[in-house]
Amino acid sequence: MIRNGLEPWHLLIVAIVIIVMFGSKKLPEAARGLGRSLRILKSEAKAMKDYDGAPGDTTSARPVAESGTAR
Repeated sequence: MIRNGLEPWHLLIVAIVIIVMFGSKKLPEAARGLGRSLRILKSEAKAMKDYDGAPGDTTSARPVAESGTAR
């Protein structure tokens, strides 16, 4: 059935179906929204990575249970 996976004409058919389904006016707006979402995801992932690897950071990501005794 499928010998070579996706060939260029398969991608052309998929592109035509997407354009017909969503219309050519909605596609640029959808692409901009996807780009914004990916930028936000990338910046949040970088912020989490920077926070986890900060040198001299003595706080842990997990909450510490209190013993209930005051000193």
